[in-house]
Amino acid sequence: MRFGILGPLRVGGGEATITAGRDRVVLAMLLSRAGRVVPVEELIDAVWEDRPPATARAQLQSCVSRLRQRLTLLGLPPETIVTDPVGYGVRIEPTDLDFEVFTRRVEAARAVAAAGQPAEARRHYREALALWRGPAFAGIASRSIQRRAQALDEQRLTALEECVDVELRLRRAADLVDELTESVERHPLRERLRGQLMLALSALGRQADALTVYREGRRLYAEELGIEPGAALQELHQRILAGDLASGGVDSRTTGPVRALPRAINDFTGRQQTMARLVKEIEEDAARIQLIDGMAGSGKTTLAVHVATALADRYPDAHLFIDLHGHSERSPLPTGAAVATLLRQLGVPAERMPLELDERLALWRSELAGRRALVVLDNAASADQVAPMLPNGPDCLVLITSRRRLVGLDEGRPSSLPVLDPEEAVELLGRVAGEERVTAEPEAAAEVARRCGYLPLAIRLAGARLAHRPRWRVADLAERLAAGAGPLAELVAGQRSVGQAFALSYAQVSPDAQRMFRLLGLHPGVRFDNRVAAALAERSLPDTQDLLDELVDAHLAEEAEPGRYRLHDLIREYARLLLAEPGHAAERRAAVDRLLEYHLQGAAELERRTQGASNQLVLRLPEPARPDLVAACAAQGRGWFDENRATLIALARLAEEEGFPRYCWQLARVCWRGQFDGGHLEDLIEMHTVGRRAAEGAGDEEAVATMLNYLASAYYRLARFSEAIRLMETALVLWRGLGLDREVSNTLGNLGNAHAANGDIRRGEEYYAASAQLFRRPGELGPFTNLLNNLSFALFSAGRYDEALRMSRRHLQLARQTQDIRQVGHALGHLGMIRHRMGDVGPARRLLRLAVTLKRRSGNRYGEAEALNEIGLMELQGGRPERAAALHRQALAAMVEVGDRIGQCASRNLLARAILDGGDVTSALDLHRRVLADATRLGARYEQARALDGIARCLLPTDPAAARSHWKRALTLFRQVESPDGREVERLLAEVD
Repeated sequence: MRFGILGPLRVGGGEATITAGRDRVVLAMLLSRAGRVVPVEELIDAVWEDRPPATARAQLQSCVSRLRQRLTLLGLPPETIVTDPVGYGVRIEPTDLDFEVFTRRVEAARAVAAAGQPAEARRHYREALALWRGPAFAGIASRSIQRRAQALDEQRLTALEECVDVELRLRRAADLVDELTESVERHPLRERLRGQLMLALSALGRQADALTVYREGRRLYAEELGIEPGAALQELHQRILAGDLASGGVDSRTTGPVRALPRAINDFTGRQQTMARLVKEIEEDAARIQLIDGMAGSGKTTLAVHVATALADRYPDAHLFIDLHGHSERSPLPTGAAVATLLRQLGVPAERMPLELDERLALWRSELAGRRALVVLDNAASADQVAPMLPNGPDCLVLITSRRRLVGLDEGRPSSLPVLDPEEAVELLGRVAGEERVTAEPEAAAEVARRCGYLPLAIRLAGARLAHRPRWRVADLAERLAAGAGPLAELVAGQRSVGQAFALSYAQVSPDAQRMFRLLGLHPGVRFDNRVAAALAERSLPDTQDLLDELVDAHLAEEAEPGRYRLHDLIREYARLLLAEPGHAAERRAAVDRLLEYHLQGAAELERRTQGASNQLVLRLPEPARPDLVAACAAQGRGWFDENRATLIALARLAEEEGFPRYCWQLARVCWRGQFDGGHLEDLIEMHTVGRRAAEGAGDEEAVATMLNYLASAYYRLARFSEAIRLMETALVLWRGLGLDREVSNTLGNLGNAHAANGDIRRGEEYYAASAQLFRRPGELGPFTNLLNNLSFALFSAGRYDEALRMSRRHLQLARQTQDIRQVGHALGHLGMIRHRMGDVGPARRLLRLAVTLKRRSGNRYGEAEALNEIGLMELQGGRPERAAALHRQALAAMVEVGDRIGQCASRNLLARAILDGGDVTSALDLHRRVLADATRLGARYEQARALDGIARCLLPTDPAAARSHWKRALTLFRQVESPDGREVERLLAEVD
């Protein structure tokens, strides 16, 4: 053995070969966890404890370097100490460390002892004990090392006690008395050793000495602990007094420890970190009560048994286990019956079992008082069931599992088990169904794990189905889980099923909580808050919170973060199945209506608060059923919409499936602004397509026209102008047939935007003019300001700056009159752009900066980008290309966020110009060419022309002919869209000629 820790630290055959104090601490830490990496933070804590210097990491590296050098001098390879990104470790063979040899010999002794070979067991035990040269890590004062040393010394004492039991059965009492006397003097409060000494003395006929040993122990227990000796020691004392122990004999009931733990399963997977944390807490922090809770099927019992098995050596006197039936088809086990079962496991005969609960509990605590016992209380129903069963002594470990959070216990560290990670879930599936099958179909295996919700029980049942059906592919099971009756119908094996496990948890909560649970299964989103639950269940917020807390405590719901809840996928499926039962049909339909109404009212109120006077089509809704909840939603601002964006889309689909067509298009309408401004264009198209389908099915032409108008806005932003125009023309026919002039005017203005953006400025102006003619009634200032906004920008794009300036000033005046911050921002931005092009740089810069502020305040990312691009152009003209490039990058990020493809082309063209002026011709050329390809695909002729102009500027120094060719193509496009930029290209072409 090259390393010794069972006594003073020994390396390479000598005990003083590592002399530096810090080096000894570091090596001791590494050897205490041989084969594992010790994190740097733990090593620093061990060396410097509470006062590490700022240079601790550097000094630790020096320690490791010195150790490697010293090991090399001692004939050991320097790679014995390995470096890991996390810390350091020692790589040694099992026979290199005396503790590893000790452990193997003790395990061998236990194995042969269990096989009925006591003499062979004695030989292994004595060989193991002979390895000890004194207390573990003797001479090293580090607190971390001392904690580990105590654990090692405890293992030595356990091995000694087990060895003594064997030797007493071999009638070797005479050989033991001196050793036991010395051990009892060193460990006077250790009852098992004291009892063994009493047995050895009695076996030699020295009953008086045995009784003296008992009296001395009783005195020490009273003085040191304030308690009487344990029941086992008291019983042994009484038997010695009565002469029940014959000389040379040993009572087998006093020597063999109880082992009642279930077998730890071999395919334990995915809880290694949790298990390591629990073991560390118990070993280092003396956490004597651990509470393990989690939803049905999360593997609580399996984890508890594995933790107990890992710590079994620390608790040699008894390993107890009982199922309390807190969540099973049987009634929960009464405390008295549970205690009686545990006492019988300890060997207490029936005639000694008290009838009264208090006396039985007193006997239970007395039996454990002198033992180092490990108790697993599995499947607890409540804190009241287990609280009386907790032992008083500090030497016992209690692991309690429950599907409920046992918040009523005064002590105990809780651990709530989550589901497995995806990788862990696939690994578990492979261990149950076969590694080769899972490895051969990795995608199908991942889908099965996902369909199982990464729940251990579900994965085990799925794996069992595969294991018993060798001709199935993993993909076959994935398809069955996705189709038919749903996953719960497939996750059954024999008498075990996921649905039955959930049913037991469901049966344990109150009727009101059961109703809340059923209704929550309707919610289609990943998460929900207490307001959604209150709306669904028609309860006050305080009542709702109480019911949610009850569901969380029962692990039927999870509080993902404060105030935000979710249901596991399989639990949601179970709730839906409950509500789908015929007896709940009316309850279900009414709840769907409440769910849809709540979200519609919340989104509508948010729109009213944020959109202001520019709102073109405010929905006329009745008063909300729960105005308190709706107001709370709207108070969250745009954050409420962002959090519920996916849920709102799912609700539109739910409304269609459940036969609520009005909600389909109304939800789409009130979500439009958030989707359009946020760039969620795919969401917009999906939701408004559902709304259009529902409106057409209901024969509601006004709703159909509304959906067409807002669908067109998404295609407009995606530069799919032909589709946008086609939809708006269809809507225009419907509006005119309905005689709704305001909507006709609005659609005409939108058609003007689409034609202008598509390069047909004149056609756009015609639509603007037709739209303006319909604004003759008072009270129409809101829609009219929007028309002025669009018209001023079209005039600006055409280079008609005087007309654009007059229009923008009128736009600003009306926007201020209506107090519409969005339109004020639009007007200031356009005024700044126009003044810049007219040469008024100072006023333009002030207007644009103010516009950026207002656009940010109103959440108008597109308008913000537009203004940033104009300011960037001013910086470029002022000879500051780097500042210009930074602004164009900001603008590009905003355009990408809102999904405006032509805006992205514009930002990239301007960015390329700034990069070119900064001297990077290659990057500018690459970027312009990318824009040319994108703009050509979109049919955006103006941005095509700007890209060609930029390419020509890049090529001019090296290839004037190619530059001229690109400028000619650009000029043709600029003339087609009537852009004033064409005049600059004409000048450049003349210079080249």
